[in-house]
Amino acid sequence: MDKEIQKIGIIGAGIMGTGIAQIAIQSQHDVYLYDTQYVAVQNAQSRLHDTFNRLVSKQKITEIQMNDALAYLHIVENIEELQQCDLVIEAIVEKLESKQAVMRQLESIVSESTILASNTSSLSITAIAAECKHPERIVGYHFFNPVPLMKVVEVIQGLRTESNIIDRLITLTQKMGHRPVRTKDTPGFIINHAGRAYGTEALKILSENVTTIEEIDDILKGTLGFKMGPFELLDLTGLDVSHPVMESIYYQYYQEPRYRPNVLTQQMLVGKKLGKKTSEGFYRYIDQQKQISTVESKILTDSPPMTQVWLSTHFDEDKQQLEKYLSSKNITVEKNHKPSSDALILIASYGEDATHSAIRLNVNPEHVVCIDMLSGFQQCRTLMPSLITQQQYIDAVQIIFTEPDVKTHVIEESVGFIAQRVLAMVVNLACDIAQQKIATVDDINAAVKLGLGYPYGPIEWGDVIGREKILLTLEHMLAITGDPRYRPSPWLQRRCKLNLSLTHH
Repeated sequence: MDKEIQKIGIIGAGIMGTGIAQIAIQSQHDVYLYDTQYVAVQNAQSRLHDTFNRLVSKQKITEIQMNDALAYLHIVENIEELQQCDLVIEAIVEKLESKQAVMRQLESIVSESTILASNTSSLSITAIAAECKHPERIVGYHFFNPVPLMKVVEVIQGLRTESNIIDRLITLTQKMGHRPVRTKDTPGFIINHAGRAYGTEALKILSENVTTIEEIDDILKGTLGFKMGPFELLDLTGLDVSHPVMESIYYQYYQEPRYRPNVLTQQMLVGKKLGKKTSEGFYRYIDQQKQISTVESKILTDSPPMTQVWLSTHFDEDKQQLEKYLSSKNITVEKNHKPSSDALILIASYGEDATHSAIRLNVNPEHVVCIDMLSGFQQCRTLMPSLITQQQYIDAVQIIFTEPDVKTHVIEESVGFIAQRVLAMVVNLACDIAQQKIATVDDINAAVKLGLGYPYGPIEWGDVIGREKILLTLEHMLAITGDPRYRPSPWLQRRCKLNLSLTHH
């Protein structure tokens, strides 16, 4: 039977090391905190005292609980004092050579039964262990910042890591009050891997001049419920962090098109427009507050200049929802196979631009406006005219769908609406992660929800929104663009063809 992990050594007294120490001592594990700079350990000890005092003042814990937790904290001056630890976690600089050196040094200090873990966010565990005498005890143990609030930990199995070590760390993680997710040693693991779709597709949309930065953020928050828009998130993280990660994963996967970075972020990185930390990124910041550009909206008349609408939808639920809404506005939906000569042509399209939708239906593109029905249209409505849609039809459809407390956006032609493109890529990438058995479906969903704050796990989100809608969006985008980044995952295709849930094992 494997010995229970009680004594935990932590190397690196920065933000991550201190955060790991906090949850470990709160769960009554002895922590031995070491840093090459002893003053850093002393500062970390001081920060932990301040943190616990704040928790007491906010009545999150009692003073007795604080004193009990702090009694488990031991600051050490020499790395040799980690000799008796059951587990040692390194949380040092993200450089392969540095982590390899620490592991080799630890092997000469600790017993052969001690687990050696790396808190790396992107480096290969197999590579870190490559020069060790006992690579089978090297494991990835990836926490997220801030550790006490980010309740997920990736437990990463290197090529030689023993399975029982993974099981022991999963048990330890649960004791510390976090959700463990088991993952293979692949670039980006689960969370940084799955998160590639959100920012990269938003950047692709922006580079196509579909609409503004502000509108892309607003649409994704309003339509899909993301807590932050992709450009707000990139500004918060900083392009000096985000862009190298984009490039790293792209090249580690041998230039897989799904992960393709964007030239725009490279230019901004060179130009030092890094985001909030430099007061300018995709947005400008004054005193750390985002500045929003004000654009005067076109004032439209109170009633639509036409009351005849011809409607085309892929899905019956979209048709029913739109017909009910139009009826409430006293607008007649034409039932003929083809629209009348002056009707507004409203198309609920997926993965198409308005031009391709008009051609597919053989209707007049001058009368066409497409509408995004991916997640309904109660909170946010996005409309897309063709290049030659007459202004009277654009005005008419805006009037029809503009209501108090519901934002309506009119975007330039795009192969798929903004929400469709981003969510299709999020779901599709997660399906590929499942296809590769990098992690289980449950762990992928839990990791992304907890680690990235998405409203749903990416695979379950496909079921919630409609897996057929996701597949249709990808198929249309692939057919129109020929870009392999949009090719549907076999995992997604099989389950759609067999009418199975995406979470079906």
